[in-house]
Amino acid sequence: MPEPLNILVTGGAGQIGQELLAADWPSEVVLHAPNRSDLDLTDASSIKAAFARTSFGAVINAGACTAVDDAEVNVADTFAANALGPAVLADITRAQNVPLIHVSTDYVFDGSKDGLYTEGDPVVPLGVYGASKLAGELSVRMGNPRSVVLRTAWVMSVHRTNFLKTMLRLAHDRSHVRVVNDQHGCPTSARDIAATLRAITLRMIADQDAPAGVYHFVNAGEATWAMLAREIFRASAKLGGPHAEVEAIKTSDYPTPARRPANSRLSTEKLLRDYGIKPRSWQTAVSEIVTELHLRGATQ
Repeated sequence: MPEPLNILVTGGAGQIGQELLAADWPSEVVLHAPNRSDLDLTDASSIKAAFARTSFGAVINAGACTAVDDAEVNVADTFAANALGPAVLADITRAQNVPLIHVSTDYVFDGSKDGLYTEGDPVVPLGVYGASKLAGELSVRMGNPRSVVLRTAWVMSVHRTNFLKTMLRLAHDRSHVRVVNDQHGCPTSARDIAATLRAITLRMIADQDAPAGVYHFVNAGEATWAMLAREIFRASAKLGGPHAEVEAIKTSDYPTPARRPANSRLSTEKLLRDYGIKPRSWQTAVSEIVTELHLRGATQ
């Protein structure tokens, strides 16, 4: 029997975390996904205690404070989870020569670019959430040379609360929904993000010289929120599930405390080049999630 390979997963209760725990890992891998009472990303002593209890072969940091609008008023808590926590993880993993794979976001960009964002484009966050995630990226990159920062966007899954599930819930009671149509991005399956994190993690464990740095992963293609909503309802209607008419509106018609980037489209060419990972279309991912929710009876 091979020796157990312990991998720490923070944020195990989130969309990506739950998909990581459900992924098909090699038999020797033992995933550890402590709850917040056992590992609190805002508490350095809590993080250090987790490493004192277990020797990890890799760390996947999928934990974060992701309440974008709440972040505008909860600045300290947001930075504690999204910047200070990753800094502590980077410090410990560097000292132990352990790879650290860190999940980040499209919100590090201001959305002003005309075209796909690459990993080398200037980062200019529009709000507290994006600024805190950028600080976390810098902490990871500077703190541990054996690290990968994986930026993603518009995450959807059968888990927790997300745009896809919200649309289906609204369509259960409404025949008409108003959805923003001037923000452009790449809808992305949490399951596909987890598969990408798994592939990167296993390669970094096996190869000390595996590529490190910043990468983007999103599903292929692009959409606006209104386009995404229409695709969700199309997939649901095909199964006899809830659906609604979509009225396209402007961002200015739906004000929020935090500004959103008008363009969140991310290039995945670097990930394909270095890791051979080619994402499937976002429409295929939507269909899979809607079908799974329908089979569970969770669209009603």
